[in-house]
Amino acid sequence: MNTSAATTARTMWALYEPIHAVAYFAPEALAAYEDAGLRGFWRGYFAGRAAPLGPVGPEPVVASFFTFAPAMVARALPDVWSLTAPERALALRRAGTAAALTRLLAGHEREVERAAEALVPRAAGLDGSGRVLAAANGALDFPDKPVERLWHAATLLREHRGDGHVAALVAAGLDGCEALVLRSAVDLPRAELQPHRGWTDQEWDAAARRLTDRGLLTPDGAATEAGRGLLRAAETTTDRAAERPWRPLTPEQVATLVRLLTPLTTACATALRFPNPIGVPKPTVQSCRRAP
Repeated sequence: MNTSAATTARTMWALYEPIHAVAYFAPEALAAYEDAGLRGFWRGYFAGRAAPLGPVGPEPVVASFFTFAPAMVARALPDVWSLTAPERALALRRAGTAAALTRLLAGHEREVERAAEALVPRAAGLDGSGRVLAAANGALDFPDKPVERLWHAATLLREHRGDGHVAALVAAGLDGCEALVLRSAVDLPRAELQPHRGWTDQEWDAAARRLTDRGLLTPDGAATEAGRGLLRAAETTTDRAAERPWRPLTPEQVATLVRLLTPLTTACATALRFPNPIGVPKPTVQSCRRAP
C-alpha cells in the first residue's frame, strides 16, 4: 500500500465519507427532521449541516458549502431557524444519525468501538485555520457512545477535507457553479448535480460559456485536457491539504484503519445510492474523485 500522507488522506476519505453521509440519506436521519417540522429533504440538510455555524442567514452557507445556488440556500435559511434552533437541529442530527448507524452497523459493535478509538485522535484537535465548517464542528464536544464518536470524527475529517477542497477550487479560479459544470463534463452527470444544487439553466449555461472562454470546455461542452488537468490539480491540492491528520501514522496503522473501516463503510453504503448528488464514493479503498 502506498502510504504517503496525501494518498492516505484520499484512501481514508473514501472510507469515512459514506459513514458521514448516513446523516443525509438514512430514513432514521430524515425522519428526525421531518418529525420536528422540517419538511422536505433540503430543510433538514441545511439545518443539520449549518447548525454548527449558529443561526446564520444564507450568505455564510453559500460561501462555505460553495456549490449551492444562493437562491436555493435562501429558500431554507434563515427560515428554518424559526422552526428549530441550531441547538435543536444539532440534537436532531445526532439522534437521527445515531439511530441509523445503530441499525446499519448492528453486529459490528466491536469494530465500531475500535474504529472510533483509532479515528478520534485523527479528528480531535484538527487545525481549523481557514476551514470554517471544520472549525465550527470542532467546537462541538465529542459524544460518549462509540457509534456517535465514530460519526463525529468522520464528520470533522470530512468537513476539514471539504474546506480544503473549496480552497483548492477557488485557487483554481472557479466559482461554485463553474466547479460543478466542469465536473459534470468529466464524470458526474449534469442531471445528478444541477437540480440538487439549485442552479438555473441560464446560470449553468453562463458558467459553461465562461469555462469555454478559458479553454477548459470545448464549444459542445466537453472537458478539454486543460479542464481535466485543472480538476486533477485541484484534487491533488485537496489531498495535500488534508494530509496533516494522517502524517503520524505508520503503514501498519493505516492498514489497521482500512481493515476496521471497510466493513463499516460497506454497511453504511447500503443507505446510499450511487451516483448521488453529494459525490459520496462507493466503498472502496481505490482513489475516488470527489464532487465539489
